[in-house]
Amino acid sequence: MKIFLLTHERELHRATNTGALALESANEIVERVLWERVNPNKDLTRLIENNEAVLLYSKAESSSAASKPRPTIEAYENIIIIDSTWQESNKIFNQSSYLKNAPQCTLKTANASLYNLRANQPKGGLCTIECIIEVLRLKGQDKMAAELSLKFEQFNGKKLNKKLNKILN
Repeated sequence: MKIFLLTHERELHRATNTGALALESANEIVERVLWERVNPNKDLTRLIENNEAVLLYSKAESSSAASKPRPTIEAYENIIIIDSTWQESNKIFNQSSYLKNAPQCTLKTANASLYNLRANQPKGGLCTIECIIEVLRLKGQDKMAAELSLKFEQFNGKKLNKKLNKILN
């Protein structure tokens, strides 16, 4: 199994980027691919063209997804996750015709996002590491999912404490 983080350039410098946590701890499974609007990654486009990768994307109502049956994460060994803010994620999707051709799926989770470090999160949306954790669980990688959950909990708490201290002081 391989999880590709299609990452916006600005995410590389954000202290709130949770994709970096997965890269630190699960780099044999998680790989970062820098998104370029005019020069798409050839490996990703090949995987999509050969129906060997699925895009985990929150817009289940997107035009290309509406007419196709919904694939499942379990059916694919290559999963693409857009690693970016919600606004940038929408731009990446809209400006990347090859992503619109990818089979798309969404995660059905009972839990709300625990991520508290960015504003304007859509209801029901998960941050990158939460998506990775859910994918790992679906794929039977429970130990790695638990390890990443712990790292995320620590990261989220530390960053929130710093944010609160700035506000209060």
